[in-house]
Amino acid sequence: MSDVQSNRAGDGAAPGSRLDAVVVGAGFAGLYMLHRLRQLGLSVRVYEAGSGVGGTWFWNRYPGARCDIPSMDYSYSFSPELEQEWTWTERYATQPEILRYLEHVADRFELRRDIQLGTRVTAAVFDEATDRWAIRADDGARVSARFLIMATGCLSVAKTPDFKGLETFQGPLYFTSRWPHEGVDFTGQRVGVLGTGSSGVQVIPVLAEQAAHLAVFQRTPCFSVPARNAPLDPAHASWMKANYPEYRRRARETRAGVVMEGDPRSALEVSPEEREREYRARWEQGGTGFLATFSDVMRSPEANETAAEFVRSQIRATVRDPAVAEALSPRGYPLGTRRLCVDTRYYETYNRDNVTLVDVKASPIEEITPRGLRTRSAEYALDSLVLATGFDAMTGALTRIDIRGRGGAPLKQKWAGGPRTYLGIAVAGFPNLFTITGPGSPSVFSNAIVSIEQHVAWIADCIAYLRARGLGRIEATAEAEDRWGAHVKEVADGTLYPRASSWYIGANIPGKPRVLMPYAGGVGVYRKTCEAVAARGYEGFSLSRGG
Repeated sequence: MSDVQSNRAGDGAAPGSRLDAVVVGAGFAGLYMLHRLRQLGLSVRVYEAGSGVGGTWFWNRYPGARCDIPSMDYSYSFSPELEQEWTWTERYATQPEILRYLEHVADRFELRRDIQLGTRVTAAVFDEATDRWAIRADDGARVSARFLIMATGCLSVAKTPDFKGLETFQGPLYFTSRWPHEGVDFTGQRVGVLGTGSSGVQVIPVLAEQAAHLAVFQRTPCFSVPARNAPLDPAHASWMKANYPEYRRRARETRAGVVMEGDPRSALEVSPEEREREYRARWEQGGTGFLATFSDVMRSPEANETAAEFVRSQIRATVRDPAVAEALSPRGYPLGTRRLCVDTRYYETYNRDNVTLVDVKASPIEEITPRGLRTRSAEYALDSLVLATGFDAMTGALTRIDIRGRGGAPLKQKWAGGPRTYLGIAVAGFPNLFTITGPGSPSVFSNAIVSIEQHVAWIADCIAYLRARGLGRIEATAEAEDRWGAHVKEVADGTLYPRASSWYIGANIPGKPRVLMPYAGGVGVYRKTCEAVAARGYEGFSLSRGG
């Protein structure tokens, strides 16, 4: 009998609110987690702050929003029937199409009845007497659950900039991460965009086609490669559907969760002419596969610089104004150590007469005024402001909830010096808590769906293991957590990632500890590690019968 069927109250919860598991978030991770837990016969409730399912793809509706992983890779593999019945229309799917896909999944597997929308979890406290989580939501609801599973996403808490005068701006203010569902018409307006990361790179070309004038305020230029997006080739789609089982198997063994052929040679062992040909071929092919052109692009500073200079040469060849091209050319950090952007005519946009690039590193923003923005050297009249200012990545969605483990210890306090986890799945001192694609796992360094499915399956198998043995409690040991943290750092130090002030290390959030949060060892190696931990009876965890 499941706990909810027993209808015992306890833990301050109302009768009928005792659950086997609570899942926070109804995006890719939450939907699949719900499906797997249901298959185990568990009572489950998913809490979702949005008014619809979709997670990231429910909120990020800005013009031009699309995935930077090919759509046929960026999809579930757990259901062969789903793989065959769904037809993608573009190489890189747009936000509306991805959201339709997730809505289809929710309906096809009848998931909605266990999802509570418009409800944000605000607190969760572990009760050591009962080995259960007492969970509170913003509507005052209280529930109790044996297992608490965080499917909150790595990029779900927007960073709000602290520019002086922001609250005085009299025009509309839009966050790319919280775009109005009804859309926005910028026709005839003077629009300012703050931020040139992945969201900015996607939204800027679209807004430039609408606005009377677009001012782009850039602090740090990004490296961006062309998507070469196009309608999905029916022959390719048919081949993928026919070969999905083997293709997915190969993807799970790769570094990034996507099958892409890389040159095993060093960029430094080929002639300059051959190196140029290889980079150009990848550039014309489009997509993040550019990083795999040679084997040492992300390990050797010298090899990386050859790839970085190729991108800068393409910017110079595209942007007509040499001064603008130079301002758009990234320097001072290795290619790929800040998120590599994938664009559609991003650099070409700066050839338009109605687009101005403002280098705010050279002339910092001093104030947002009621009618625009003032830098150290000029003032810009604006009708609307668009903030593409990024996220409090990976930890923000977890620390904004008051999660308290054994002894009432807050997770936020435990992570004050940087996130510490075991495998990116569990946290010492927080029994029966699982984090899907948490810090210390490949997460944002991979095709997110591959990493999500691996974590969900591991968590479901773990819970099944516990139930089959009459165990009610599992907790990562401090020793295992320390060993994993040391390993994550050792792997990171063997790459170029720590050399950039990126959101990967929390550098975009004032006061956030500088720690490379994702695991850089690759999804294939990581999967084998997780499988070995489970095969050895969940090595590194303390298991007990529980309350």
